Amino acid sequence: MNKPYEREVEMDLLAFDLDGTLLNQGQRLSDYTCDTLERLKAAGIVYTVATGRTHFAAKPCIAGHDFPHWQIFKNGVEWWNPNSQTYRHRNFLTPELISQTLLSFEMHEITPFVFCLDESGSHKVYHPTLKGSLSDHIANELGSHDQLSLHPIEELDPHAVITNISALGRPELIERIVIDSREHKHITAYSGGGIYNKDAYWLDIHHSGACKGSSLMELKEELGAQRVIVFGDGDNDLTMFAMADEAYATDNALEHIKKAADHVIGHHDEDGVARYLRERYSL
Repeated sequence: MNKPYEREVEMDLLAFDLDGTLLNQGQRLSDYTCDTLERLKAAGIVYTVATGRTHFAAKPCIAGHDFPHWQIFKNGVEWWNPNSQTYRHRNFLTPELISQTLLSFEMHEITPFVFCLDESGSHKVYHPTLKGSLSDHIANELGSHDQLSLHPIEELDPHAVITNISALGRPELIERIVIDSREHKHITAYSGGGIYNKDAYWLDIHHSGACKGSSLMELKEELGAQRVIVFGDGDNDLTMFAMADEAYATDNALEHIKKAADHVIGHHDEDGVARYLRERYSL
């Protein structure tokens, strides 16, 4: 006797940006969001994070929940597998490729933090003399990680493997570096801010071959998902908005981000993503 036809269940892959999207004003997952993610996990729904933060910078923010699948950091340059405790990297930079960009940082008096991998897989960050309280803040945060070490920029090897450059600074200075970076086709620069401190904008520079969108398409194929559904609020989310089957912007996003999304949901500091997920999936 033939078995009745069983329709294959389609798998959704959900991807969440962190700052301004899944995290609250305190740069943490709220209890409500953590509980929602646990309900997603129990329902067998596949999800991950896709953020511009480094793995080290994201760890304290998402400490309230164990994301079970590959996690995407540095806008796709760095992946982290929580199960095997291993990294995967895409599209490195070299000192030669960033030389002109570093001059732009110097001209606008912003301290760049150059993230590198050495041959052993250890993470090292190189920077020039710290300029101002915002660069002090980054250095203090990075210095608190056991698996990462800080070094003077003069010690950067000409053959170093560079994952990205990060910085914090006043909005108008950060924007000038972004504009300067457009002259170099091998790099991509993203900036944003005003979420936690209106006078502090972040800047992330990495190889133009990496982005959230292409990373999620790779992960979709690897997991065998049929659809990708994404949530974000910033310019570095636009590539995944463009490639996803559905894209949702939080209410706090800028207008051009909202226009690029399929729908707008609640504010990041009011559990907008979690509340939408509970309603959509009846959690």
